[in-house]
Amino acid sequence: MFGALKNRIKKFIGTVEEKEVTKEETKEETKEETKEETKEETKEETKEETKEETKEETKEETKEVTEEVISEARKTGASESKSEKKEKATEEKDEEVAVKLKKPDKRAELKKPTKSKKPKKERTVKLTKKSQIIGFIKRKIKFSESDLEETFEGLHIDLLQSDVAYETADAIIDELKDKLIDKEIHKGEVHNFIKNSIKETLLDILHTEKIDLLNFIENERKPVKIIFVGINGTGKTTTIAKVSRFLTNNGISVVLAAGDTFRAGAIEQLETHANRLGVKVIKHRKGADAAATIYDAVEHAKARKIDVVLADTAGRMQTNVNLMEEMKKIIRVNKPDLKFFVGEALTGNDAVEQARTFNDNIGIDGVILTKMDADAKGGCAISIAYEIKKPILFVGVGQGYDDLMEFDENWFVEEIV
Repeated sequence: MFGALKNRIKKFIGTVEEKEVTKEETKEETKEETKEETKEETKEETKEETKEETKEETKEETKEVTEEVISEARKTGASESKSEKKEKATEEKDEEVAVKLKKPDKRAELKKPTKSKKPKKERTVKLTKKSQIIGFIKRKIKFSESDLEETFEGLHIDLLQSDVAYETADAIIDELKDKLIDKEIHKGEVHNFIKNSIKETLLDILHTEKIDLLNFIENERKPVKIIFVGINGTGKTTTIAKVSRFLTNNGISVVLAAGDTFRAGAIEQLETHANRLGVKVIKHRKGADAAATIYDAVEHAKARKIDVVLADTAGRMQTNVNLMEEMKKIIRVNKPDLKFFVGEALTGNDAVEQARTFNDNIGIDGVILTKMDADAKGGCAISIAYEIKKPILFVGVGQGYDDLMEFDENWFVEEIV
């Protein structure tokens, strides 16, 4: 069930995960480049500082040696005769200055930065903004709109191919963008984050005001009048029989109204179902006024204190103006409490358009989708709920009377995600 849509959603999740891997690889390459740049900058700074320290120390030591030589020369000159002193001092001064001046050059060549007399400076590496960002996203990942642009375009096409209406597909994509773009996602949680985002989006799209049919019948004035509408061949008459079984199984009495007086064999078909289910059917001859037939069924229910009237109507194309006017007459005469549109899930967007037209003309209250067990796409249910904002009450999942399942949004979403 819904295999096609399920596979397309899996494809979307897989594509987004591939984007994550690509971003991680790009991040690692950038990280290596930044590391090399930082290493080169640090090496250059160390070299410059060492050169400055060595130059400064050599200058200081040379100055100290020169002052020492001059001071000793003066002391020596005071103890000898003026001529000898002058001559000797000059010779010694020249010799010692020459020797002393060579000495600091030799020490400067042997000087190493690690043996400097000055205290060592603590050195810290200042990370660039780029590096800081890389460090931050080391634990998280963030997708930009450009990262996922092609991926969203692909998902949009996949949704359309799965019978999701164009406006509904747009709404799904827009909400997914809000949930995924520029959001910080922890590494290792990308798959679950995307999957949960899709689930939340679909639940939002499917959300409508619910109708608890059993509770509604219990609290409404009897008999509760329910009319079923739709086009030809969607399984409307069989669906009425299934709803009848559902209600009687819950202790609610039912009478059927054969309001399809147009189609050959329609009255006999409904009567056959009624006999099998053990319920009464009210019928007129073929071609009789459908509104009058349903009215008689309501009067019968009142007289017999029956809880619910389930009324069949002739199938009609939503584009047939005359038949839609007849439907308006049925509604006007009988004032039903609920109007259910019966559509076939396999018809996809056609069912969406049918539901929209019936809703515009008579105002439907809920939807029942038939042949859901054979639907490989699933987009019809999503689109109908979103387009007409009416709840899906039941889905047909087989040919038997008990093959009617109450529609549950969470079950549906779990089936396709």
